Amino acid sequence: MEERFAFLAEWYDPSAALLRRYQLLFYPRDGSVEMFDVKTQRTFLRRVKYDDLRQEDLFIGNRVNVFSRQLNLTGYGDQYTAKKLGSKKERTLAMIKPDSITKVGEIIQKIYDANLIVTKAKMTKFSWKQAADFYSEHQSKSFFNNLVQFMTSGSVIAMELMGDEAVSVWRKLLGPTDSSVAQKEASTSLRAQFGTDGTKNAGHGSDSLASAARELEFFFPSTAGHSPSSTAKFTDSTCCIIKPHAISEGLTGKILSSVSTAGFEISALQMFNMDRANAEEFFEVYKGVVAEYTGMVTELCSGPCMALEICGTDAPKTFRDFCGPADPEIARHLRPATLRALYGKSKLQNAVHCTDLPEDSTLEVGKVGGDKSPFLPSRPPDRHVNGAPLSCPSPPQITLSLSCESKNQMWRRRAGGPEPHLASRDSHLWAPGPSGSLRRRRGSVREQESGCEGGRERAKRRFAAAYGSGQRNTIVSGKLLIC
Repeated sequence: MEERFAFLAEWYDPSAALLRRYQLLFYPRDGSVEMFDVKTQRTFLRRVKYDDLRQEDLFIGNRVNVFSRQLNLTGYGDQYTAKKLGSKKERTLAMIKPDSITKVGEIIQKIYDANLIVTKAKMTKFSWKQAADFYSEHQSKSFFNNLVQFMTSGSVIAMELMGDEAVSVWRKLLGPTDSSVAQKEASTSLRAQFGTDGTKNAGHGSDSLASAARELEFFFPSTAGHSPSSTAKFTDSTCCIIKPHAISEGLTGKILSSVSTAGFEISALQMFNMDRANAEEFFEVYKGVVAEYTGMVTELCSGPCMALEICGTDAPKTFRDFCGPADPEIARHLRPATLRALYGKSKLQNAVHCTDLPEDSTLEVGKVGGDKSPFLPSRPPDRHVNGAPLSCPSPPQITLSLSCESKNQMWRRRAGGPEPHLASRDSHLWAPGPSGSLRRRRGSVREQESGCEGGRERAKRRFAAAYGSGQRNTIVSGKLLIC
């Protein structure tokens, strides 16, 4: 009998506002999938080959994309799958300490090389109380105050790692607690390479499954709770998103190392999943401007992304130059040292997204992730209707033909003053929602951009920034390309 793995999966149907449940079958021999509707007990998707789903992606809690549907894997479908794939799977906390924060790329690459997967990641900063609570088990020890002082001296990166015997594998990768001992007994360990003593020792790892559950809940609470705050600065910064295909291919560490080596500061970082509604809104400025809009949206919501806030002088321009042309084929001919030339595969799977225009930087850093923005834990989300995310079903929109000035006045009257990044660029994209609230208007970018003076010119500039200004041409594979 042919081997197959069965999982229980959930998919939120936005048109019907229903949570639908399926049994997902995966056949490793040829990479084909099959789906059954649990409620109706009928075939939902006949067996078909699907190359974008791998066996490594199948674990409880993961979100997979099957023909543009984002499925949350909630359980095993049979005992064979649970025994075969789940018997050794563990989750543990990995934390990069302040002394090694600049080595995040190298550390993450070593994690992937050890056959572990990063399923969650967040750059944060401890308060004194939070650090004392996290290390409460060491409160009676002599080094406690020094430890807390060190942990609050800079940013840390917390990660959830998943894999076979993840707890012991990660602790072995870290090495002995004292870095001097690690250098003698485990010279290839992280603490031997990046640590200096018993406190400044590069990283932290949970010592048991119980500790891992407690520590993961501290950084990634399952319910609404207080976790350490974001490190985003929102000034002199730009937004970068490592795309799902790059994360799936294990390129995250290499990309982060390239960014650090190039002299850019990563001031905030978080891994997240974006649903289709938020991806459409994030890329709406390209709708009607670039032919690849639909594919860009599909790629962005096809799996986990990693959002970065990049800081530096004139960061939007210098980092966009470092990313290179949107088409990796052009990038490899014109700028072979850029990120897209090194790690991109196609115009859609080009490794990273970066902000094209300086005036969009703050908006994109704030918008990324929507109401679950990685960088805005304490800031009001940009898109809400009576407290609910825009992606949730809402009453029909009332479209009014208003000038930019009148909408700014409406924002000030109803929201207590215009938000600068909305009033300057997006005031014409907002329409009144129920109970006097404001919510995003949808429509083509041509209709939206024409609502304010200079909007069309901004769309042209954005296109030129992403795909070339037309001032220089080159021949690639016998074709004339505008760069």
